[in-house]
Amino acid sequence: MLLFFILFLSCNTNNKQIVASTSMPINHDIWHELLQKHVVGGKVNYKGFQTDKVRFDEYLALLNTHHPNDKNWSKNEQLTYWINAYNAYTVELILKHYPIESIKKIKNGLPLINSVWDIQFIEIEGNTYNLNHIEHEILRKQFDEPRIHFAIVCASISCPDLWNEAFTAEKIDSQLNTQARAFLNDHSKNQVFADNAKLSKIFSWFKKDFTKKTTLIAYINQYSNIKTATDAKVTYLDYDWGLNE
Repeated sequence: MLLFFILFLSCNTNNKQIVASTSMPINHDIWHELLQKHVVGGKVNYKGFQTDKVRFDEYLALLNTHHPNDKNWSKNEQLTYWINAYNAYTVELILKHYPIESIKKIKNGLPLINSVWDIQFIEIEGNTYNLNHIEHEILRKQFDEPRIHFAIVCASISCPDLWNEAFTAEKIDSQLNTQARAFLNDHSKNQVFADNAKLSKIFSWFKKDFTKKTTLIAYINQYSNIKTATDAKVTYLDYDWGLNE
């Protein structure tokens, strides 16, 4: 009976109806400031974020009190909010358990949690979210933008690097292109050659997102400096879940 109640509570919390927010779009200057100070070459200085926790909490409070809505927010403003929020809350989750070897070690003391991405800890205008919900139910479902996979991070070595800039509505398209190129051309994460491609498992896990309008090879050739043949053999690299510090 207790198991049923916990599962029922979890499902209902995750599917909680969105509030009719009247918030106005926010700027992400605080997040940009913190990223500039504490992220270098994709490596995150979590101790630095801890030192700046008061400032970081100011940004989280801004996120917590401004839920995007269709009335006042443009689509790009909503997209940048959710990307920045996903990354900021990922950093917050690491800080709650730091020091830690890997984000996958976090279980939050809950035996029924399938993964760290299922932990319900994000509160935005009365709505409770986990990272999975933001990624799969909001970013992937509402925006149909595969480049988000190069922008959101999982605090791990094999993930796309956490960029040291906040995403903004005015620059979001060029920023996503920059991140796509950076990720595809990072030899530690993807190895593209003329006759074969050894890709990040992200391209396997989310293949449907990348191939809705084209083939996987055609998609990666848009951003890779080396163009691979249309019949190239594609394999996937092992994923390193070590902390990105």
